[in-house]
Amino acid sequence: MYCSVTKLMDFYDSEIGDLVRGVLQKHIDRIWPDVNGYRVMGCGYALPYLENIAKQNPERVIAMMPTGQGAQYWPIDEKNVSFFCDEESFPIENASIDRALLVHHLEGCNDLRASVREIWRVLKANGRLLVIVPNRLGAWAHAEWSPFGHGRPFTTMQVFDLLCKNLFEQSCHTSALFVPPIPDSPVMMRSAHLIERMGGVILPFVAGVHIIEVNKRVFAGIDKKGSGSAVMAKTKEILGAKGTAVPQGYIDPN
Repeated sequence: MYCSVTKLMDFYDSEIGDLVRGVLQKHIDRIWPDVNGYRVMGCGYALPYLENIAKQNPERVIAMMPTGQGAQYWPIDEKNVSFFCDEESFPIENASIDRALLVHHLEGCNDLRASVREIWRVLKANGRLLVIVPNRLGAWAHAEWSPFGHGRPFTTMQVFDLLCKNLFEQSCHTSALFVPPIPDSPVMMRSAHLIERMGGVILPFVAGVHIIEVNKRVFAGIDKKGSGSAVMAKTKEILGAKGTAVPQGYIDPN
């Protein structure tokens, strides 16, 4: 079940929501230090994080918002680039996106496999996916007043299993949001960055979220006879002067 777009907007307009955005943005910027010239798509409610990405001269930035959540016009003072659609069917052509950022998305999906495969479809062959999901063992997954307390939380292995089974391979993994979900606490707000630095060393398993980057996997096509991938052999002995497609595992009879 998705958190409603109005609750998401209210959360990120609050003091603790701004703190959360700042913490997670540092990790996003470290993993994706340069998106210059890239097409970037946010899925779920990634708007607070796309704002910083939009300042890095990408080719374009778009925001997909699922029907179960609701949509928001974005950017506020410019031409709208957010769109409202089913999580399993994006109005985007195949292999057209360089980077996809998922925030407040997977935990609300009705069909996880279908949604992940749809993201795989629109990513380019060298595309990367950055997923931020609530940690099942973390305190934020139980804070129902926050968007991280809605939908299904995940363990690390559950996220890896979902992504690997749907043609992605792991690139990097980190955890974040060790700050306890205590709103309106001046002491917590002042010590938030210290808590973040110490949390990963002392109690890494209680992080509020998992941050996982994966790469799209693309396999070679299968030939019509089913004898293997059609690949170009390089040896002159097999190809002769012109060169032809040779099934994988080909053995020269001579």
